[in-house]
Amino acid sequence: MLVASLFLTLAWADATGLGGSLPAWWLLPIAILLAVGGIDELVRLFALRNLLLPGWLLRIGAIAIPLAAAFGSQAFGVGANPSAASPVVALGWALVAFTAAMASLFLHEILCYREESRAIERLSAGVLGLAFIGLPLAFIVGLRLLCVAKHGSGQTALNAAGIIPLVSLVAVVKVGDIAAYSVGSLVGRHRLVPILSPGKTWEGAAASLAGSLVAAWLVLEGLGWDSPWQPLGGWITFGFVVGVAGMCGDLAESLFKRELRAKDSGRSLGGLGGVLDLIDSLLLAAPVAWFLWVQGT
Repeated sequence: MLVASLFLTLAWADATGLGGSLPAWWLLPIAILLAVGGIDELVRLFALRNLLLPGWLLRIGAIAIPLAAAFGSQAFGVGANPSAASPVVALGWALVAFTAAMASLFLHEILCYREESRAIERLSAGVLGLAFIGLPLAFIVGLRLLCVAKHGSGQTALNAAGIIPLVSLVAVVKVGDIAAYSVGSLVGRHRLVPILSPGKTWEGAAASLAGSLVAAWLVLEGLGWDSPWQPLGGWITFGFVVGVAGMCGDLAESLFKRELRAKDSGRSLGGLGGVLDLIDSLLLAAPVAWFLWVQGT
């Protein structure tokens, strides 16, 4: 509840331009904290298998990727012309940052190479970490700036298009998570992937999709949002596809923990687990949500 309240408060401040801020200024620090927290947890998880990654280099890369998406969007800049902004170009800068971070990992391994140093394994794990955390966060940043770039930076009301794509992603995925946990705990009997994640059930998955569809309807239709711009396929397609992608993200983190023999990614958030436990379902859902909004009408 505390995390949800914090997000809603910051989303309100960002949407209304509190303090004269530009779009994403209130939310971008959260993306940076999530990037650092997620990378730190991955570094600790790989250390359990005696694979020591250059955490400082990965932190810089994971921060640079979503920052590049923000600064690559003209909607983020001072005095910019949002009508000329391209969401694909903005994400292109994130890919440039990702490539630079990957090249830095290669250079680090080249300069520090020793026999039997498991350089290729470290490189693979590091690039995977950047792709799993940094790039999805760039898509999340792109979602916040997407509609502002298309409709103009003057929209600052709470129901303006600028904040709706981001809220739609978070609502669909997190309501699905809550529904899956609640129903799965109460009536779940049939295991979804028993070896990988014994706690997940088909009953919970069905509840997750139902919850995602309800959240998509509420955000895109039920709350009276009057913009003609909708994601591709409307709220039904958005709720279903993004909901499924969210479940895949949750299972992806389960794969990490199972392979690295860890119960939780961390304990930085108390009962919620670690940062990755909080954002895992968002990571694979973000690119899907971004695509549906970009292709929307």
